[in-house]
Amino acid sequence: MAKFADIIGQEQIKEHLQNALKLGKVSHAYILIGEKNSGKEFIAKVFASALQCEKIDISSGMAEPCGECRSCRQMAGKNQPDVIYVSHEKPGSIGVEDIRRQINGDVAIKPYSSSRKVYIINEGEKMTVQAQNALLKTLEEPPEYAVILILTTSLESLLPTILSRCIALHMRPVKDSQAKKYLMETLQTPDYKADICVAFARGNIGKAKMLASSEEFDRVKEEAVTLLKYINEMEISEIVTAIKKINEYQLDINDYFDILSIWYRDVLLFKATNDANHLIFREEIQYIRRVADRSTYEGIEKIIHALDKSKQRLNANVNFDLTMELLLLTIKENS
Repeated sequence: MAKFADIIGQEQIKEHLQNALKLGKVSHAYILIGEKNSGKEFIAKVFASALQCEKIDISSGMAEPCGECRSCRQMAGKNQPDVIYVSHEKPGSIGVEDIRRQINGDVAIKPYSSSRKVYIINEGEKMTVQAQNALLKTLEEPPEYAVILILTTSLESLLPTILSRCIALHMRPVKDSQAKKYLMETLQTPDYKADICVAFARGNIGKAKMLASSEEFDRVKEEAVTLLKYINEMEISEIVTAIKKINEYQLDINDYFDILSIWYRDVLLFKATNDANHLIFREEIQYIRRVADRSTYEGIEKIIHALDKSKQRLNANVNFDLTMELLLLTIKENS
């Protein structure tokens, strides 16, 4: 069963929640703010487990759920009746009826077997204004046994009246060293691959874990690196074929751009230092050196600028093939 000790990084959040448990000063509402896959739901579940634990151990100063009592076994089996995960039928929004039915209409009923009822609202940024106003009624006068956890990627999506009645806890990027250690020790990810996943995840432990176990990511990375190795020698027809292939990837296009960006970050770093030790793609040093030798600083900067510009164009719904053709031609001309 998951415990606070299993949370990678996020020391400030762990300390805050464990102190609240030890001192008996648990708030009626919290907001966990962080990127998608950053571990918000994992933390919420650990906190919910600790809130419901019948034998919580605070003697060690850790306030960990015991993992053995009836409530902890129910949490492990995903059937603790006093921990409610708010669901929504519409994938793009959490509506007023979702909140009324699952929180407002339920909160007046006392806990079945615990001292508290915990409500977890994942994707809180999807709550409509009407849903938030409905939730506000419960936040204004909550029963003493109710704890509401709102998980969101964006504080701006929540009404000021909601924010003023909750304690906001911000997820921080996990240190690369911590994320790499987790991947290598827990998932047995090889050293080189762990470095790449950590570089792409940028402090998001969930994304690092997802990339480490993604065969699609491995395939796309290898194909992208092959394209970058040989783009200088490619004909226009071959570039057009490569663009069609990119469009077929299931991977988020921003992840593809990140592969290109990190490659040219390595090229720039090696050109400036002639040191391969800090490269992400250090196994490709032969090709990194070749690109660094034939490219100017100005040319590499143009490529990096073109990558950022291409992201902006695609976010603005500019034609994909045209955007990618302009990008790859810029790369070909400057590398």
